[in-house]
Amino acid sequence: MAHRNARLTLHGRRLLIQRVVTDHRLPHQTSPELEARVCAPRTELKRGPRRLASLLDMPASTVHAVLTRHGLHRLAWLDRPTGQLIRRYERDRPAELIHVDVKKTGRLRDGGGWRVHGRDSLEHRQARYRTRTGYAYAHAAIDDHTRLAYAEIHPDEKTGTCAGLLHRAAEHFARLGIPAIERVITDNALAYRRGHAWRDALTELGAQARFTRHYRPQTNGKAERFNPTMADERIYSRPFTNGQDRADALPGRLHQYNYHRTHTALGDQPPINRVNNDPGRYI
Repeated sequence: MAHRNARLTLHGRRLLIQRVVTDHRLPHQTSPELEARVCAPRTELKRGPRRLASLLDMPASTVHAVLTRHGLHRLAWLDRPTGQLIRRYERDRPAELIHVDVKKTGRLRDGGGWRVHGRDSLEHRQARYRTRTGYAYAHAAIDDHTRLAYAEIHPDEKTGTCAGLLHRAAEHFARLGIPAIERVITDNALAYRRGHAWRDALTELGAQARFTRHYRPQTNGKAERFNPTMADERIYSRPFTNGQDRADALPGRLHQYNYHRTHTALGDQPPINRVNNDPGRYI
């Protein structure tokens, strides 16, 4: 128990919290005019804080703080030709835009791959001289606003398979209270560009097709970021003994992603919390 003259007694702690919560003033914060001088060469020249500091005759720490405040502290978040910030764009409402993409992974032989037996194992050495097992294709659909995801594993990426995935994704989102899909963005694969089944699926759902800019995969960024996340947390999360074993783990991983895994772009909340701000309904 603190003595009566301690600076952080119960009353002192309450006073400290009140001052932190109510005092939003930063009397020594960089002026808006000076911040504009920092942001302009950042987007035009794509230089880092140290090089900008020497150019502007400012401390590098101040330059970095300004860039962080404006979301410009990572060059990967800038579109290189235009200098525009592209990382944090998002649609205003659910189902306004759905990102669709396919992740290709090697199929597993019965008994598991090198992650089960090791790179120096007899099974791994023998596998190098056997017939290739081919690939499995993880099809995913992610809602731009909520980041809710739906995924399936298939043996191909033909237009009929893609169309079936879109229909089932729409049904999945509808069960969660997300309205009809308005737009679907994909890459420029022929299955999406010229596939009759894909076009028919869009027509039946009343959705419009959107395509990524050439050599700009970040325009389909929600799906592009979802793929490595699922690879790390599902495909390579533990050793699997065969392809079916790996496929069976997908629904559980998706549930964890949608309902429990926090998302930095959502204020460290799971995607389901953005559907209707009533997370208790889905637990």
